[in-house]
Amino acid sequence: MNSIALLTTTLVTFITIYTYLLIFRVLLTWFPNIDWYSQPFAALSQLTDPYLNVFRSFIPPLGGMDISPILAIILLQLASGLISGLPAFV
Repeated sequence: MNSIALLTTTLVTFITIYTYLLIFRVLLTWFPNIDWYSQPFAALSQLTDPYLNVFRSFIPPLGGMDISPILAIILLQLASGLISGLPAFV
């Protein structure tokens, strides 16, 4: 395996794991009794909130519903698809 294939595989795997963390974070927001200041929820929040805050800054909640995670996940999936197609061009 050459270095470019290894790098792209690593990046795609990282994006996949991060996408699962985002989905898990979004699902946990449906439970209002979760204390986001206790572990492991604080660690999950520290990992995912900086990326989500980028999208929250220009997509306001609509009717009390935050749709920024949808756009964040779609962008990650697009990046994963583009990165996984890189070894074919090199």
